[in-house]
Amino acid sequence: MKIHAIVHKAEEGGLWAEVPSIPGCATQGETMEELRFNLREAIEGCLSVPGETPHPHFRSDPRQ
Repeated sequence: MKIHAIVHKAEEGGLWAEVPSIPGCATQGETMEELRFNLREAIEGCLSVPGETPHPHFRSDPRQ
């Protein structure tokens, strides 16, 4: 599954990223490596929240 993230340079240093297809899913890191690790954890956490309705544009099966 591919999920797109937008990476930004943080004003105070480091980087932060957001996942437009998953509302509220964002994280930060001092390096790109740390950001990628944190982003995977953030996505897993956002997708595992019980009772939340997935964003209408997000589909886990690309054939849908």
